[in-house]
Amino acid sequence: MVNSMDFLKCEIVAGGVLLVTLNNPERYNVLDEAMLSSLLKTFEQAESDTDIRVIILAAVGPVFCAGHDLKEMTAGRQNADRGRAYFTKILYHCSSVMQKIVTCPKPVIAEIDGLATAAGCQLVASCDLAVASQTALFCTPGVHIGLFCSTPMVALSRNLANKHAMEMLLTGDMVPASRAAEMGLVNKVVPSAELRAASMALASKIAAKSSLTVATGKRAFYQQKEMDLAVAYNYASEIMVENMLARDAEEGIAAFIEKREPGWRDE
Repeated sequence: MVNSMDFLKCEIVAGGVLLVTLNNPERYNVLDEAMLSSLLKTFEQAESDTDIRVIILAAVGPVFCAGHDLKEMTAGRQNADRGRAYFTKILYHCSSVMQKIVTCPKPVIAEIDGLATAAGCQLVASCDLAVASQTALFCTPGVHIGLFCSTPMVALSRNLANKHAMEMLLTGDMVPASRAAEMGLVNKVVPSAELRAASMALASKIAAKSSLTVATGKRAFYQQKEMDLAVAYNYASEIMVENMLARDAEEGIAAFIEKREPGWRDE
């Protein structure tokens, strides 16, 4: 799966890693209708592409993603309903993209070398992992303009402790990469010159695992988080039994016992 568009570039780079790059720096890589549609299509295609094992989501320019296109959304106010139908459409569209990242069986790593604001910050929080440069910044500034970041809140509240999420949402303050790492929004912070190497190293490490095992684990992780403790343990036990019966688990355990490298077949 290799394609290129004016605002979104996709390329399988090495070892099953798909590099998806937001490429609309003149408009701060906004999540307008076109970008959202392209992202949704890309993740849908990646689901079934056996050549893809891990996805890196990066961006061109000093702004990783500025969130929704407020000019595009404001134009919707000209409609008879003052924009209600259009606002609903664009927010549900955006929510579909964020949920697709979570439900995609391939791990998704955000690579941030700039500002991620509002729905752009939501995009980072929706990814499974995140690596940021030392100069990266994060914020949910809707409160400054009378528009609470309610949809970004969904992703933030599932990544950060309540008080950290509420601090970002209520103040709208810029959060530097080092603080974002402390909060749990990103996994690792590196110098900008080392960012691609760091995200590729993480992606390659995961890509070397059984894709069946990784997909099983990702799905189970998000499913069990929404359950109470007893239900979660019952669900996870069932998942682990099925995983134990998979060929790759049998091979991986045998390789461990025999002190050799496993030969994955992703089945």
